[in-house]
Parts: sequence; C-alpha cells; structure tokens
Amino acid sequence: MADRPKTPLLDRVTLPSDLKAMSDRELHQLAAELRAETISAVSQTGGHLGAGLGVVELTVALHAVFDTPRDKLIWDVGHQCYPHKILTGRRDRIRTLRQEGGLSGFTKRSESPYDPFGAAHSSTSISAALGFAMAADLGGDPGDAIAVIGDGAMSAGMAFEAMNNAGHLKKRLFVILNDNEMSIAPPVGALSAYLSSIYAAAPMQDLKQVAKGIVGLLPSPLQEGAKRAKEMLKGMAVGGTLFESLGFEYVGPIDGHDLDQLLPVLRTLKARATGPVLLHVLTKKGKGYAPAEAARDRGHATGKFDVLTGVQVKAASNAPSYTKVFAQSLIAEAERDEKIVAVTAAMPDGTGLDLFAGRFPRRCFDVGIAEQHAVTFSAGLAAGGMKPFCAIYSTFLQRGYDQVVHDVAIQRLPVRFAIDRAGLVGADGATHAGAFDVAFLANLPGFVVMAAADEAELVHMVATAAAHDDGPIAFRYPRGEGVGVEMPARGVPLEIGKGRVVREGSRVALLSFGTRLAESLKAAEALGQRGVSVTVADARFAKPLDRELILHLARGHEALLTVEEGAIGGFGSHVAQLLAEKGMFDRGLKFRSLFLPDIFIDQASPEAMYRVAGLDAGHIEAKVLEALGVAVVGKRA
Repeated sequence: MADRPKTPLLDRVTLPSDLKAMSDRELHQLAAELRAETISAVSQTGGHLGAGLGVVELTVALHAVFDTPRDKLIWDVGHQCYPHKILTGRRDRIRTLRQEGGLSGFTKRSESPYDPFGAAHSSTSISAALGFAMAADLGGDPGDAIAVIGDGAMSAGMAFEAMNNAGHLKKRLFVILNDNEMSIAPPVGALSAYLSSIYAAAPMQDLKQVAKGIVGLLPSPLQEGAKRAKEMLKGMAVGGTLFESLGFEYVGPIDGHDLDQLLPVLRTLKARATGPVLLHVLTKKGKGYAPAEAARDRGHATGKFDVLTGVQVKAASNAPSYTKVFAQSLIAEAERDEKIVAVTAAMPDGTGLDLFAGRFPRRCFDVGIAEQHAVTFSAGLAAGGMKPFCAIYSTFLQRGYDQVVHDVAIQRLPVRFAIDRAGLVGADGATHAGAFDVAFLANLPGFVVMAAADEAELVHMVATAAAHDDGPIAFRYPRGEGVGVEMPARGVPLEIGKGRVVREGSRVALLSFGTRLAESLKAAEALGQRGVSVTVADARFAKPLDRELILHLARGHEALLTVEEGAIGGFGSHVAQLLAEKGMFDRGLKFRSLFLPDIFIDQASPEAMYRVAGLDAGHIEAKVLEALGVAVVGKRA
C-alpha cells in the first residue's frame, strides 16, 4: 500500500465549521487533499469508492456554505458519504470503514449528529428532507434540509412522490441532483434521456462563466442579481420544465467538480430560496482516480487495492460465486427455453444478469432503481405467457412487497424470484442483510420458497423454477463463494416440497434450510465425538414443507433442531406449527429453532456476524447439548 498522502489543510479540519475560515482558494486545495485521503482510506478497507470520489467538491461546498449539523444534509445513497465522514469528525476512524466495530459504509444516525438520516437504500432522501423541513416549520429542530440524490436514485417512484408533495407544500427545501450518468450500473429509462438532453443543451464552458459571474451580480442590487443569475442558468438549461412542473425552482446544470461554480451558486440559493429548489450538478463517478474512472462501474465497489495501480488484493478461491452460478444456470435454461426472460432493478452486475444480457440482450430488462415496478413488470410478463426470473437482493425485495402480494401471489402468477444476498452479508451490515424474505414470502398462499444449501443445489433450484408454472416460486442464496462442491453438468428440477437426508444418525436431528448446512455438518461431527449421534437433513423448501420428512425426523429422534439464516417467523416457525398440530410436543420431542436474533447486526466479516447470531457450528453444537440437558464444559464462543 502507498504511504498516506500529505494533507496540511485537511489536517486543520476537525469539524465542518473549520471550513468557514478558509478562502475559496484553500477550499480548492482542501478538496484535492480530501480526494487523496478518501482513496488512501478505501485502499485499506475496501468499499464504495467511485461514488465518494464523484462528490468530493460537492461535499466541501455544502459543508462550507451550509451550517451542518443544524442544517440537515442527507446523502442518497449513503455510500457516497466517505468524504463527508472525513470532514465531520470521523477522520481518525475512517480506516475502520465497514469493519467490525468500525464506521458504517453508509450514513448512520447513531454514529454522528452529522448523519441526520440513515440511507443505505436509495431514493429516500427527498421524503426525509421534506419531513425535516416541515418539522422545523412546526417548531421542531431548526435548520435547512438538503437532499443529495443521484440520478439513478431519482428514477425511483418514491423520489417523485416526495417532489410532488414538496411542490405542493412549497416549503424551503434543497434538492441536489447529483447527475453522474450512472448509479451502480449505467442508467436506464426516459429520465436518464431527459437529463442528458438538459446538459447537452448547456455547454459547460459557458455555464462556468455564468456561475463565476454570480458573485459579481449579488451586491448591487442583491435581489436583481440573484434573479438574473438564476434565470441565466435556467435559460441555458432549457430542460427544467419537468422539475418546475412539480413546483421546484430549477437551477443548472452546473459542473459539480468546479468549486468556482458550486460555491457562488450554493451561496446564492441559500440566501434567496423561499420554496423548494432543485440544483442539477454534473459529476463523474470515480473522479480524480484514473483506475476508478477507467473501470466499467467507475469503481463502484472495491476490495482492498494498491493505490498506485488500482489492482485489488483478492483472496484466492476455487469455488465460484453463488451469483455467477445463478447467472450461468439461468443462461443454460434460457438456451433451452426461449420464453425465459430476466428482470433486474439497477443491479445487472450484482445479480449476474449482465452475463445473461450479454447472451440474450432482448430478453433481459434492467428497469432502474424501481423494485416495485420490477415485480409488477415481471407479473405482466408472466401473465403474457413468458417465464420471468426477477432477480433482486433480499433486502431490496422488501421494497416491492405489496406488489409481490397483490400483483403476483393473489393472481397466482408464475414469477420466479431469484433472491440474492440472502442471510448476513458482511461489510454492508444490517441495511443489506437478507433477513426477512423467508418470513414474508412463506406466509403467502401458493408461494414456493426454496433455499440453496450449496452452489450445486442452486443449479437445481434454477432448473426447478424454470420448470414450475403453477404459481410464484422463489429461491434464495447468499453473497460470496460457494463451498466447493462438485457441480452438476446441468440442473435437474427438484420435486416440489421434498428435502433430503445428508447424514444418518439416531439421537438428534438437525434440519437445515439454506447454507448453514455446512455448519450443521460440522456441529454433527463434533457432537459425534461427544457420543451424540446426529442426523443432518437439508429441507430445501420452507414452503411447502416436507411434512413426511419432518415428522419422520420428529418420531425417530429425541431432539429436532431447525437451522436457518432468517428472522423469526420463517422456516422454523412453520416447522413448529406442523409439530404442534401433529402432537409431537406431547410425545416429548425436544425442539429448538436457530434463526437470526431479534437485533440488527452491525457490519463485520460474515463469519463474525454468524457467531454473533449463534448460527456457527459451535453454537449449533451447544444448542443441541442444551436441548438434551447435557452440561456444556468449555462452551464455545
């Protein structure tokens, strides 16, 4: 790793108030040092690099002009907040980003008063900022509210719902549209084309001269100068009609990397705004770091890397990632069935559908950051005779739950949900954990819910979903690499609602749902060394349950324990209901259910998070002994 950069001006900054004493020339230098410090820090921790580099100058300008934390600065999405964290009293901990006990990779209310609102999912900032603005008007916390929202996040319906409401209320509110032409992936849709038409009509060199002229216009007379400056910017943009029709004053577009534009425009708006204002700034994701600028995703997310070369430091693995296995399996199924199509909500790389799109470009749809639309669009495709695979992270599928219920489940449409990032996800922490999908899907009539125990099982589950036409079906799988099992030549559809026994025993049965199977097998081996004979089964299905298998295990063993990577109310709860109905508890069965605890678990390595959750082999072993009433000597941590 390269040595830390020299940052004499940044070293003088303890809090954003320190920026008030700096000249505009010093703020230019501060921005350069802040960019270097951000690159240096992320090279050691990994994380979301490109988004933060794209807002360095904007971060400096906002903190120099506004009075944070009295003024509420809300970043959307929060992964662009690393420079903000450095300026707001957290520089001494910036190299703990995304690590256990360290700084979150997103804004987090409990972390700092400079993070007034947590944001790890997109498109929430305008709603929250409007809430802050109204609270101030009603006697709550004073100060302005500023939402910084990316152009990708702006494409979500929630952002426009908030803008519509803000335009109606006419309260003073600042929305900064950070237009970098991409969110996680290149943008899609009509809004992107609209924004492109705006800045195509406004040459940057001309806008730079206009923005520089604002300061000269202000003193005499102030009101007329501000009005003229605003009108010149608006007139050159010619495309602010959409935002103005929603009740916003539109200013821009301006160069988001030029402090000579940002500072005077922000100062003018802060002094003169009376209602909602949208400032359109153009930025470049990964700005100022050549390897990020050259990357296809502009350095969106990276592991640790060498600063000089940008080359990531990666641990070797012989097992493929679950995401890649899903993509390759879906491609194989689509080659045999031309009705198979794929849908993603702005995550083609993250879900592996970029590979599918490369093979079948006309059959792959990226709908933008719009999970609700993705679900109902998939429902329409299914109703129209196609076989849609809707690939959405577990944590993001939460945003489309009403559509899952109303548009898919009630109509019993065969939408196939590929649920990536199931379970705990490591450095992204609680906001991205896939904890709730089993509970909220398995309670829906007619739904089939599966979880892959390993990468080979995932291949078979993709084939199962492709062959299933009788209502909706979902299969979940985790982030990261598989366990290294032998892969099948092709997927074979599983019998719906049937699990499998993978280890025979006699005293205790462990029934695993999902990738905790490997830990269950480790626990069984350790228990065997204690003289406890253990059966291990892979449930495969949370709905419908393999009732025959479960009752067989219950009748033939002293104790039955379920293990899952989901919240209470999921697989174990359904098993307990079945056992109660069949009177198995009256027969003396000792039952325990291991699931994610009733807490949000902060970022750490996945292994550490599962230890906290009590879902590693040591905790499974201890739970078995507890159920049997065996005293545990030297209980594992």
